[in-house]
Amino acid sequence: MKQYSTDLSDSQWNAILDILQDYRKRKHSLREIFNAIFYLLKTGCQWRLLPHCFPSWKLVYYYFSKWKSDGTIEMIHELLRNRTRKNAGKNESPSVGIIDSQSVKTTRSGGLCRGIDGGKKVKGRKRHIVVDTMGLIMVVVVHAANIHDSKSAQFVISELRGRFSRLV
Repeated sequence: MKQYSTDLSDSQWNAILDILQDYRKRKHSLREIFNAIFYLLKTGCQWRLLPHCFPSWKLVYYYFSKWKSDGTIEMIHELLRNRTRKNAGKNESPSVGIIDSQSVKTTRSGGLCRGIDGGKKVKGRKRHIVVDTMGLIMVVVVHAANIHDSKSAQFVISELRGRFSRLV
């Protein structure tokens, strides 16, 4: 199989495999599926344009959708973030968060969550991202761009309260 810079290293794969604890034999390994997902995320290519050296785009999309909806991706992220903090000699639960927002244009048929950010003159969505002092993502909240930061901060803080005991 062709190697890409987005492919997981052996140590990265072993960390994810420890979390998944899924050692079943398959036609396509879960590592190949993860490598395909990381390739898609990095390149921004369309699902149907996934190179043929990866499993079929339908299979990759199936696993991505499944893991996204059942919380597997979020669980892997949280466990790896906690492991990274612990290896750096920090408490697993951060005590400080840094927040920023960004308004992003969407297409005309952008769905329910769209609005106009009057200050930035952007029609689309706004995302608030909270990171810890190491730059590791703690919370991401996406909403219509027309919701002011002072109001959307309530959503962000409630997400933080639900996940981090040492904050807020």
